[in-house]
Parts: sequence; C-alpha cells; structure tokens
Amino acid sequence: MVLVLGVSAGAGGARAMLTHSDRPHLPPIDQCTVERRAGAGVEEPVFEAIDSMRRSAVRRDEFVTGITVTARCTLHAEALRVASGRTRLTIADEPLAQLRYLRFSGRLPDDGPVLLYDLGASGLTLTEADCRTEAILAGTHSTLLGGDTHDVLLRRQLARGGVDIDSATCRDYKEQLTGTPVVTTEDPASGTRIVLTRSDFTDLVEAGIHHSVSYVRQLIEETAVAPQAVVLLGGCTRNPGIRAALEQLLELPVIYDPEPEFVSARGAVLLASERPAARRLRGIRFAPPDRVSTVSRRKLVAAAAVTVALGGTVTGLLATSHNSAHPGPGTVPASQLEVAGSSSPPSPQR
Repeated sequence: MVLVLGVSAGAGGARAMLTHSDRPHLPPIDQCTVERRAGAGVEEPVFEAIDSMRRSAVRRDEFVTGITVTARCTLHAEALRVASGRTRLTIADEPLAQLRYLRFSGRLPDDGPVLLYDLGASGLTLTEADCRTEAILAGTHSTLLGGDTHDVLLRRQLARGGVDIDSATCRDYKEQLTGTPVVTTEDPASGTRIVLTRSDFTDLVEAGIHHSVSYVRQLIEETAVAPQAVVLLGGCTRNPGIRAALEQLLELPVIYDPEPEFVSARGAVLLASERPAARRLRGIRFAPPDRVSTVSRRKLVAAAAVTVALGGTVTGLLATSHNSAHPGPGTVPASQLEVAGSSSPPSPQR
C-alpha cells in the first residue's frame, strides 16, 4: 500500500496525518499534534511531526511516498521551503487543501460560493471560495479571536471565583465542554470548586462570536457574492454552543466535519497522493465582477461629452488620469487575500 503524509502548519503548531493514499477519509494509520515552542519558527513543529510520522511508517516496514504541508500565508510557506532542505514535499495553500477534502467527502455543494470559517487556537481565518473551480474570492485573518483568547477569558473568569489554574489546565476544562455540558473546576491549592456549564462558556465568548459575524458580513459585502453555506473549521468549532450561536447569527446552512481541526491535514493527504513533490500549490484567486450602477453610466456619458468639447489638451490630461492606479467609478476593488499572505494574485493552479 502507498503511504502519504498530510501536515497542516499554523501559528500554534502542526497536525500530521499518515494514511493510505486512497483512504484519506478513514481513520488514519497514525497521527500527531505538535505544539509550537515559544520563540520557534512555524517550520520546527512541522518537521518534528514529519519525523515522527516517518518513524511510524518505518515501524510498519512501509515508506512515505508523498508529503504535503499546508501553509496559511506566504511567510509560512517560504519558511517551510527554506527549512525543507533535501526533504521532498509539496507546500499547498491551506484553503485549497480544505476545499479539496470537503469536496472529496461530499460536504460541499456542486457549485457556487461557500464561506470557510476557520476558528483555531491562534485566530480566525475567513475565506470565501467557489466550490466548483476552487477559486478564492476573498479572505481575511484576525488574531483577536480564537482559542487562545477563549483560554484567557475563561482563566480570568475562574480566577475571579477563586479557582487559579494554569493555561494547560484551563484549556483542558474548555475542551471537556465540547463533549459534556457541565464540568467542575478546582483550585489545586485551596480546593475551591466552580461548576462550569457549556452555556456559561458560550456567554463568555459571545462578544467575540458577534464580532466574527461582523467580519463575515464585511467580507460578503466586499465580494458582492452571497455564500450558499458556511463551513465551520478549527478546533474551537467543536463546541456545540459556538456552532449553534454561529448558525443562528449567520442565518446560513452550516457544514461541519466531525474533526474540524484535521480538515486541512486530510486535504493535504489528498494533494500528496495527487501531485508530485517539491511544488507549491496555490489556489486561483480573482476579483468578483465590478458593480456599475445606472448613475455611474450617466456620469461616464457626460464625462465623454465634456472630453470631446474641451479638446486635445484635456483629453491628454484625462488619458494621464486614466493610466493612474485609481479604480473607476462604481467599481469594487479586489480585496487582498490575507490567508495567502500575498499582495499579488497567485498564479492559476496547474
């Protein structure tokens, strides 16, 4: 059997999944999560995860034939490329990998746009993309929202009640709430206890959820294309309270994978089995059609008439103005894709 390895790289660390090339949707042969060490580059946990999965393959007397690593931005992709050395791997844009697996698993519509709402530990990434072409319409990223922020809010809330715990213990309580509606927290020194419910936690992060919805609406306004559904990704969306709140506020059908934090790695597995190594796979990105109103057309006609009347001198000035970088009236400039971390449009996928 052919073994392939998919790795998702993020600010918080890396997740790796080792599986057979034709079974990316089934439980993997092996998988691991490597947290990013304070002060370390994004590449360190990635290659630690790769080494771990390679050793796992060797123990099974098998060989990894393809490796794909997803990157959220150009800076991460370049760091991975430089650090790869002789390791032959494919670096892919994260939204491309996510779309590829969601399509493979049959969760995406056949065509039309969807919104990828990726709420991970280090922040929120929003990407609007076309299901059929995998083209990226627009995207944005915020570090103000995410699992790390939730940890801080919860830890402060418990401290006010007399439960002083470290970050790792706080995160453990938070993750328990994804599977059970009630947990009992305890201060290790004083023995003080606080009963924490899932509703309590949802209320605690409610302001952030509302703020993220404003980001979503702004992104939709920029593209002028309403998504057919929203795909909830990232470990934070495991919490049923957060999912329910988002579904109610966004008023869109919700697509959810049972392991939302591993969708990127599973997509990387698919790309590893489809593509040769040592390549950079980037999603197609384009601007939505310009919206030109009737009033704008009348203004253009009037401007043309004035141009003819004023003669050659003004015509030359208008030509100079036309060659400038300002957008025309009534147009909507394309928003930069912060997810890809590039100010220039990527080349089409080959």
